[in-house]
Amino acid sequence: MSSHFELPLGLRRWEQLPGESAALQREGYDLSPLEDCGNAYRFTAVVSWPKISQLVRTFSRYLPGEAFFILEYYPEEPLTQRPASVEERPIPEVFYSSYMPTAELIGLIKPYLERLVHDGFVGFGLANNRQGLEMFFSEEKVLTFFTDNHLRLCNFFQRQGLPFRPDLVLPADFGHDHISLLGMPPQQLPESLARLSVDDLDSVNFCQQLIDLLDMYPVEEGLSFFLTRKEQQEVARLLGQESKSGAMGDVEFGSLLLNWSDFVAECEEGFDGDLEEYCLGLKIRDLIQFVIDGVSDGLVERINQILEGPDAIFRRILIDRRKRIDSPEANATQLEPFWYQGVVRSQGVELRRDLIRSGWFAR
Repeated sequence: MSSHFELPLGLRRWEQLPGESAALQREGYDLSPLEDCGNAYRFTAVVSWPKISQLVRTFSRYLPGEAFFILEYYPEEPLTQRPASVEERPIPEVFYSSYMPTAELIGLIKPYLERLVHDGFVGFGLANNRQGLEMFFSEEKVLTFFTDNHLRLCNFFQRQGLPFRPDLVLPADFGHDHISLLGMPPQQLPESLARLSVDDLDSVNFCQQLIDLLDMYPVEEGLSFFLTRKEQQEVARLLGQESKSGAMGDVEFGSLLLNWSDFVAECEEGFDGDLEEYCLGLKIRDLIQFVIDGVSDGLVERINQILEGPDAIFRRILIDRRKRIDSPEANATQLEPFWYQGVVRSQGVELRRDLIRSGWFAR
């Protein structure tokens, strides 16, 4: 296999200083067990940019039925080059789409794939949590895969002609700059991109178009976890057997964990909903606790690790904890629900109004 490697346009290596030796970067992949998740693996792959779009389409066949799309970008303002100082760097935002038929999803993102691949401030991916499989192409222009079936992915890479390299060299191992498509002279762009207008090359615009097209929603980047198919199936069986899970029982468990994290983040910043909406957020945590009380010890430990951060934040922002916001059903959980003890400190107008009307402050 040729050792030639082509970086996407949005990642530009610094020129070598006199006396520096040129390190060879080659295509390939490596893998390692995923921390705190038994029988799951993280794959890292380096692939020349002309192959990425086809690789994404080929990988999508491993997601039969349906998948969701992942998008990471900087929506505040267009960037032409990454700031040199860490303190000056903005933080990208992450968006997920809902599940949709995989073939339909690939068809919708196809017109955007080349821009997603080349822009140095954009990352994207495909996933199906129920299948225990995820792929992400980061703004560092490295492919990352998560799976609980490493033999399937090893076979996938073999079919793509990518060798296993335990000494894999990543683009981030070298000094480099990130460049947006807006920061490149038209003559440096492929003909297909050079024909596009400035607005179409602006990642703020084309990423927003994707968000609107796929009806994507923001996700807190801080909560990161991977549940295997076996773990997902264990939870699904539990929720499927119990009528008390209600309508939320149809929501994928990973989404429930993300929804709780998002609710906590909203409460930390200042909850703008009313009391009914606030209690609905608490019911998400009820259902998560119902799962914790019913699954195996190993999965309980995993879920508690995922919840550690959001739960700690929610405990910290609660006030008036001598009073209960609601009265859960007797014996609904094995532990006293701390999330019902008190109310969040930062109350919006509607929540505070409803608390006054319900007599909360008079108790």
